[in-house]
Amino acid sequence: MAKRVLVVDDEKLIVKGIRFSLEQDGMEVDCAFDGAEALEYARKKEYDIVLLDVMLPEMDGFQVCQQIREFSNMPIVMLTAKSDDMDKILGLEYGADDYIAKPFNILEVKARIKAIMRRSSKSEAKKEKNRYLICKDLKLDTEGRRLYIQEKEVNLTAKEFDLLELLVLNPNKVYKRDELLELVWGKEYPGDARTVDVHVRRLREKIEPNPSEPIYVHTKWGVGYYF
Repeated sequence: MAKRVLVVDDEKLIVKGIRFSLEQDGMEVDCAFDGAEALEYARKKEYDIVLLDVMLPEMDGFQVCQQIREFSNMPIVMLTAKSDDMDKILGLEYGADDYIAKPFNILEVKARIKAIMRRSSKSEAKKEKNRYLICKDLKLDTEGRRLYIQEKEVNLTAKEFDLLELLVLNPNKVYKRDELLELVWGKEYPGDARTVDVHVRRLREKIEPNPSEPIYVHTKWGVGYYF
């Protein structure tokens, strides 16, 4: 089955170029030119990846990303024309999996898309001997890639799940932030250790009864994080 991509940007020449290039690789591409239209597409169809520009009419990319995260974990890559790190961090705060700064090389975009899709496919294909990992009120379904707290499902992004799964599978092992960045995001990921901090904070807000006093994901001061 062809991989499905949603490209969202109000600059039609950029959209046209990305669409043409991805279709050359056999991908199925839908295009949206404002935030409201993007959200409508995302509600109707599950995509293998969403390329989402930050500056959009109707509602900006951060708002779109945040609303998509309320009903789907489909991978989202933010396209930002600003070099300011805060834009990248904000994108991660709202649930984005990655970001690409404009102007970009279409070959870089395609390589990043394929890398994310490859990691997602490996995660879906991976079979664990023990499907459920249970600790206190937390139950992790490694095959279905779902998390339950007190038997209620908690909605995690793909990267949040990957991060939590790694920590749960290796209890009491302290990982440095750079180690987590490499293991979860990959060696070629251009971000830095702040990416890990942002995801850990978001993860704690979702799974901890009191995020300021975590019982699951702990900090080893001066070193890193552990479960």
